[in-house]
Amino acid sequence: MSQTQWEAALVSPVDRTRDHIQGSAGAPVTLVQYGDYECPYCGEAYPIIKEIQARMGDRLRFVFRNFPISTSHPHAEHAAEAAEAADAQGRFWEMHDLLYERQRHLTDQDLHLYAEELGLDVERFDKEMEENLHAPRVYEDFMSGVRSGVNGTPTFYIDGVRHDDSYERDVLLDALERAAAASPR
Repeated sequence: MSQTQWEAALVSPVDRTRDHIQGSAGAPVTLVQYGDYECPYCGEAYPIIKEIQARMGDRLRFVFRNFPISTSHPHAEHAAEAAEAADAQGRFWEMHDLLYERQRHLTDQDLHLYAEELGLDVERFDKEMEENLHAPRVYEDFMSGVRSGVNGTPTFYIDGVRHDDSYERDVLLDALERAAAASPR
């Protein structure tokens, strides 16, 4: 008797013109994370991802997509918008890192201070935040996650297939290493 197995797949492929990407397009393995800046589990995963990136080097391409769970995390949506506002000034990854490193401090006042700290055009940043200019982009990421089967954060996809195992360092690293070894690239 055969058994049907459902595998959640990434519906929106990685797009270098819109996604936040670290690493080469030619890397043998791609890790996509749907994350929420206020989620404590995403906070736990953050240093793990940094370590895996350092260990795998140019063999890993990392992509981050916003998935703020506003019902549980009241500051998550604005934090995601702040990362996108920083991206508009070419500083996404710096803001991304600050938000995770200080995830217990994500009020609008904190976000303003982070923009100052990063040397952003703060007047532009504040205006974009006030107008929720980047909310549609955050929503687009969120909906791509919903369509891909994301139901919590962090959710990871390895080469387009949801990683349903632990994101503990050794487990995730092993899965990525296996995917890289199997890659035709």
